Amino acid sequence: MTHSNTTDFTNPSSFILLGFPGLEAAHLWISIPFCIMYTITTLGNFTILFIVKRESSLHEPMYYFLCMLAVTDLVLSTSILPKTLSIFWFNSREIDFSACLTQMYFIHTFLVVESGIFVAMAFDRYVAICHPLRHSTILTYTVVARFGLAMVLRGAVVIVPYVLLARQWPYCRTNIIPHTHCEHMVVVKLACGDTHISSYYGLFVLFGVRGLDIAFIVVSYTQIVRAIFRLPTKDARLKTFETCGSHLCAIFLFYSSSLFSSLMHWYGHNVDLYFHIFTGNVYLLVPPMLNPIIYGVRTSQIRDRMFRFVIFQSS
Repeated sequence: MTHSNTTDFTNPSSFILLGFPGLEAAHLWISIPFCIMYTITTLGNFTILFIVKRESSLHEPMYYFLCMLAVTDLVLSTSILPKTLSIFWFNSREIDFSACLTQMYFIHTFLVVESGIFVAMAFDRYVAICHPLRHSTILTYTVVARFGLAMVLRGAVVIVPYVLLARQWPYCRTNIIPHTHCEHMVVVKLACGDTHISSYYGLFVLFGVRGLDIAFIVVSYTQIVRAIFRLPTKDARLKTFETCGSHLCAIFLFYSSSLFSSLMHWYGHNVDLYFHIFTGNVYLLVPPMLNPIIYGVRTSQIRDRMFRFVIFQSS
């Protein structure tokens, strides 16, 4: 199959991922921060999973949700990094059409799953602070498991139309994707004909699904802040608010980077292509890398047990 921009075909057997077009000579250098981020992501999230599994005192809803977040982050980063690094290291640019759609499905499914997990974590903090005596009866192991299953099923179902629509469009312009991975809007832009339905559905997922998640989180934290300000002493207010600090940092990092990247697709027509590709990778790679660091540093229970394990292993 020819890789020309004028190729005339409707059912491509594969796409060509360019990585950072025009910077092929620098791909090896660009791969270094990508490789470092993936290493930190893998080690950090597996450490969270190991610490929580090992310490029975951490077998609580908050840490189960944190484990779900760690697994989601591992899937997100693994969905794109191996292929991206193969482009940088081996110039392996071709990706099968079905593999491209599968990658797109996993990326966007687990973005929705991660958003849902943040909602579940906000609900956990709300119950823990506003209804502390009922926390263990409201958030039982069964409820936590159902929360996790519901978030996965929601993400899996909501993103199915992405793939179904992308599969039915004719691709008569080109099979070249100027990106490091198969992102939804990047693939849709290659299709011929009227693809407004895909664009509108993408907006629905952005504002209708994640927007509702953000609204629920805002409502939860409004109630949390009200409960905190009703506490009698400043020390009590600070100590209670600190239990939400890591969660708020992770939420801000995830939603701000994701929203910025999505808006760039819609309104950043005059922005350099390199910046589009950069932001398209940042929102998928940086939060999974920083989440275990944020929770490891700001959550004393995890930090203390991590230090204790390191000291025990080195002694």
